[in-house]
Amino acid sequence: MTTVTGTVSRRGPARRRDQVLYQRLADELAGLIDRRALRPGDRLPSVRGYSRQKRVSLATVLRTYQVLEDRGYVEVRPQSGHYVRGAPALPPSPSVQRMLPVRAEVKLADLIWELLAHVNDAGLAPFGVATAAPENYPARRLGLLVARAARDADWTGVAYGHPAGHEALLHQLVRRAVVIGVPISPDELVITNGCTEAIQLALRALARPGDAVLMESPGYYGFLELAESLGLVVVEVETDPETGVRLDALEAAVRRTKPRVFLTSPNFQNPLGFEVPVDRKRETVALLARHRVAVVEDDLYADLHFGDTRPLPLKAFDTTGDVVLCSSFSKTIAPGFRVGFVAAGRHAASIRKLKIASSIHTNTVAQLAIAEFLRGGGAEHHLRRLRLKFRTQVSDYAQAVARLFPAGTRVSRPRGGHLLWVELAAGADTLELSRRALAQRIGIVPGRLFSAGGRHANCFRLNCGWPLRGRLEAALATLGRLAAD
Repeated sequence: MTTVTGTVSRRGPARRRDQVLYQRLADELAGLIDRRALRPGDRLPSVRGYSRQKRVSLATVLRTYQVLEDRGYVEVRPQSGHYVRGAPALPPSPSVQRMLPVRAEVKLADLIWELLAHVNDAGLAPFGVATAAPENYPARRLGLLVARAARDADWTGVAYGHPAGHEALLHQLVRRAVVIGVPISPDELVITNGCTEAIQLALRALARPGDAVLMESPGYYGFLELAESLGLVVVEVETDPETGVRLDALEAAVRRTKPRVFLTSPNFQNPLGFEVPVDRKRETVALLARHRVAVVEDDLYADLHFGDTRPLPLKAFDTTGDVVLCSSFSKTIAPGFRVGFVAAGRHAASIRKLKIASSIHTNTVAQLAIAEFLRGGGAEHHLRRLRLKFRTQVSDYAQAVARLFPAGTRVSRPRGGHLLWVELAAGADTLELSRRALAQRIGIVPGRLFSAGGRHANCFRLNCGWPLRGRLEAALATLGRLAAD
């Protein structure tokens, strides 16, 4: 293929770079339209003019404009050019369910097993479990790093490692924390088998069976199942789908139920995708510190932000050591490696003891591979590409829901991650919908799994981790028809 720079091979890395470039340009222009810097009726630069402005090929500009046209932002006027149509119309955001803080013993394990036992079956449309397409992850690069780590580690790669984790990975975690503005000491870090083990260890260190734990509603069903396994009592707190738990609702729940812990995901929570405003984060930490309520913070999706900068965690505002931050690399770098961590504050000693009792240590070779990837293996470049891809895919799915689902459907406005929360009309039963969808080889997770009290029965979570095209676009259209029946 001939470009302005001559004849080059369009295979391999060069093609992938071009794909990232036109996606980035399309996302940049879509952002200008969303912010109304470009308004309906405005003419975009000519293909040749935009090519000169951005110093890219004509083919890249044409592909950029095609993406914007496909996403509903741009229309082509023959003999005239490309014009802004305006931001695509989306359904309204989900409603806030009014509730009082009620203690509830969780009984979800059997229902979760029934619904999730088949979600990874081959050929099933992957709208259920929060996974992403394998090509999103640097498998080849990590494979080389694993091989090098296994070779260079010698006996340390096959022996038991230190329970707190390998010093190479601990160092990279401290370094990255400094970059985002969160002072973390290596002495408070414990490497875990994924984020789930991190949260489990934190809850075991901070609460006892029968204690109350506050959670957002809707909240991730895995946390509810974990609370059930530990004998904890869940108190669901009213949650705004765009800004998270309100302070007045949180304080009311604290005063009424005397919890030991607040388990929260302030950055791109699963399933709503909200980002708590920074002032509210600061006030939340101060409020809970006054009432001596510890915080277990799930920061799993924070590196998948759609904005320009990574949002601060609650940990950044902790002055007492009672905010325990948990995360992993499962959503960003290597899902199968199962490498997570906990920054435990003043509870580090207790969590280290529990780590020994739970699993002794975490795979050393996997730790070393991720540490090297973070040190100089292109992690930040990979994350930038991943964020762009997920932002585009979430937008594509939201617009498809607007086209394909019945009138009255609402959809969330996530600020990061790759999940949407879809709310059907009142009276809809998404548990029944999920069973009918499964018969059509489509997987979704119904809303009642995200509540200990059976709320959100007319909602479901929609995974956007796979590009919406071909078979998946047809499957979403089928799901929309089932929702309308």
